[in-house]
Amino acid sequence: MMTNTGPVYVVDDEEAVRESLVFMLETYGFKIQDFSSGPEFLEKVDIHEPGCIVLDSRMPEMRGQELQALLNDARSPLSIIFLTGHGDVPMAVDALKDGAVDFFQKPVDGDKLAKAIDKALAHSYQRQGHACVEKKYASLTEREKEVLKLVLKSQTNQQMAKTLCVSVRTIEVHRGNMMKKFESSNVADLVLRLSTLIQQNRL
Repeated sequence: MMTNTGPVYVVDDEEAVRESLVFMLETYGFKIQDFSSGPEFLEKVDIHEPGCIVLDSRMPEMRGQELQALLNDARSPLSIIFLTGHGDVPMAVDALKDGAVDFFQKPVDGDKLAKAIDKALAHSYQRQGHACVEKKYASLTEREKEVLKLVLKSQTNQQMAKTLCVSVRTIEVHRGNMMKKFESSNVADLVLRLSTLIQQNRL
């Protein structure tokens, strides 16, 4: 039984496969939309919103890997689970390296696919959260970034003013603006929101 709600997209050029997957996945409580090709999916879905794509790897109009590459280039938070009827192991390895959450051969076991989709949705919402934090960090001024780094070093406003050779009032303004952009009310919450950037040594 799913624990994560969110849109699930089935993209497969074979109508019978789509209908079978939609029927099966709806019994697990997922909200399903199906598409016969990559271009149709791209035309109708907002790729900047979270969700999961159950994607056929081999389609005539646009291969699954081509759609994956387009989504990666667009920094889409969508998670991908590949399906194939061909058992192409090197292709599976490449897909996973490029960020796919899982890879199944057809016909796929319903319970295993449902668990994978649940995991993929959680991953997608996590990615969206990370992207949101990165966007907020990119919106900071250079001075706000300097103040942020000193906040993470536990410096007081007085210490920051001395370090940056500015007034305490100037620090208070920049610190307030920085906290507002991250929608944080205290330092503990700020650190939690920035955890991914901190782990990546980007701060």
